[in-house]
Amino acid sequence: MNTVGHSVSRRILASTAFVVVAAAASALLLRGGQTAPPANPEIPRSDTIQPDELVKEIASKDKPIVVCVAPRFLYDGAHIPGALFHGPGSTAEGLADLRHWAQGTARDRAIVLYCGCCPLPRCPNVRPALAQLREMGFTHSKVLWLPKDFHTDWIEKGYPVEKGQ
Repeated sequence: MNTVGHSVSRRILASTAFVVVAAAASALLLRGGQTAPPANPEIPRSDTIQPDELVKEIASKDKPIVVCVAPRFLYDGAHIPGALFHGPGSTAEGLADLRHWAQGTARDRAIVLYCGCCPLPRCPNVRPALAQLREMGFTHSKVLWLPKDFHTDWIEKGYPVEKGQ
């Protein structure tokens, strides 16, 4: 093959490689940069608490610590009275803040985590936060069951809220 033939072959090979790489990159971008579908296992029912149950518990003398792991603007808009903010649980900063706070907390304390940004099965914040607490040895941590979102499943049902920080 002459020099012109080699040059053309190299350009075709380079173009083909570019198209293959671009197609793979596009596929990753369309899936949010993930190489596999995101794992989003169900939270076992035993690890959840219903809103009406939590309302009763926060009114009792042995009330749980309620921790919001949602984005800050959701917490500032409205949150469960007395809830602490340590989120969002999907970020390294949120988990570090939760971990720092939890270091000084008894491992047998009842803790209820909640977010409410979206339907619980899709929530990116509660699973990492729950896993963090479990990893640290917390034995009585649960997630508030909000099947749709905090507004629909808490505020619209007339449960108590606080606004602001």
